[in-house]
Amino acid sequence: MKNFTSVHDVKDPVSLIREAISLKKDPWKNVGLGKNKTLGLIFLNPSLRTRLSSQKAGQMLGMNTIVMNMDKEGWALEWTDGAIMNANKTEHIKDAAMVLSTYCDIIGMRCFPTLTDREADYSEHVMKQLIKYSAVPVVSLESATVHPLQSLADCMSIFEKWNKPQKPKVVLTWAPHVKALPQAVSNSFSEWMQAIDVDFTITHPKGYKLSPEFIKGVQIENEQEKALKDADFVYVKNWSAYEPYGQMPTVEKNWLLSEQKMKITNNAYVMHCLPVRRNVELPDELLDGSRSLIPLQAENRLYAAVAVLKKILETKLQLHAKHA
Repeated sequence: MKNFTSVHDVKDPVSLIREAISLKKDPWKNVGLGKNKTLGLIFLNPSLRTRLSSQKAGQMLGMNTIVMNMDKEGWALEWTDGAIMNANKTEHIKDAAMVLSTYCDIIGMRCFPTLTDREADYSEHVMKQLIKYSAVPVVSLESATVHPLQSLADCMSIFEKWNKPQKPKVVLTWAPHVKALPQAVSNSFSEWMQAIDVDFTITHPKGYKLSPEFIKGVQIENEQEKALKDADFVYVKNWSAYEPYGQMPTVEKNWLLSEQKMKITNNAYVMHCLPVRRNVELPDELLDGSRSLIPLQAENRLYAAVAVLKKILETKLQLHAKHA
């Protein structure tokens, strides 16, 4: 694996999921793999789980880890090639990436969408510019459109809890929120669900359809109760509209999941990526209930990062041996 920016960078997603689960049994056994290697983690936006899990994952592989909140601690970056930098941007990504590649063996970056310019966000210009000018592998810690480390952790959680011969029914349901949120987690979850063997449905109010790029062939249902029937896993997540982009169209019905609504599921597990606005997106009774997989998803963020970094380090070693 050279870079990790989406499920499409993974040759065998199921194999990676199973390896990540296996790593939980002895998470420090590969501590020598990253000896004398440095992991640079660049954040343009806030983080809790992603920052801590990625930083610890690097340490568990023996790597030195450097974290920089670029939005607060670094120079304002220019991302456009050929720009005349006579305004408020101080450093070009071409120069910054050169320096980062000199200091680091792997670079992870988090960058949120603007939610104002769909074309720019969905072009993944920021992540692509880092990859373009980086001389070392790049890991997405969430981009404008996807969050692959979260989705890998989500898949791990489903695999760990499902032990029946038939494929599970997994439902991604839209949830209320007080502000417009990115579509990255939902897009990414849809991608990964299509890469594994599950019965997958997305349910959302009218006006909240995701990008066609990420839901091609996926069953879409605008009646939440209909979608929830016989579900084995219910993933709860808010997202803003793809069209009109970044907006929050009015929703008439109550889309807040409840114990009453869950009665029509197959005693389903409840999932959420965190952070969560309690009793806005999800009620306490489900967040803290016995069927909540939310603590497991958060725990698995660590081992998802370990598995990805391990794959990248192994690829670098193989290439080095090949050219030695």
